[in-house]
Amino acid sequence: MRDHLRAELRRVANTCIWSWHGFRAAWATEKTLRQWTLINIGSAALAFGLDLSSGERALILSLGLLILAAELMNTAIEEVVDYISTKTDPRAKKAKDCGSAAVALTAIAGGVAWMVVLLG
Repeated sequence: MRDHLRAELRRVANTCIWSWHGFRAAWATEKTLRQWTLINIGSAALAFGLDLSSGERALILSLGLLILAAELMNTAIEEVVDYISTKTDPRAKKAKDCGSAAVALTAIAGGVAWMVVLLG
């Protein structure tokens, strides 16, 4: 039982390490990830500075994190497409455009949440 628990904790630790490596790699090369991170820091500061309910604050913070997650997934899609081929292909363009659209829709969701929270 103890060995099983130790192995599970090691898997969790490895997952955290690999996730951190992925974030750092994207941070080093993706300007948009850095921009969204700065926007999210400002958004979080505003969420904590305004008189918001716990639910409103949780929504704003969660959507901010989802924007970053979408940006990381978009980066992963772009990297894989570029790795597979340097040729221009409509399927590659579609994959990249869909990844970009996912980021845009997530950001719109964050903006809508802010509008609803601020305007009531």
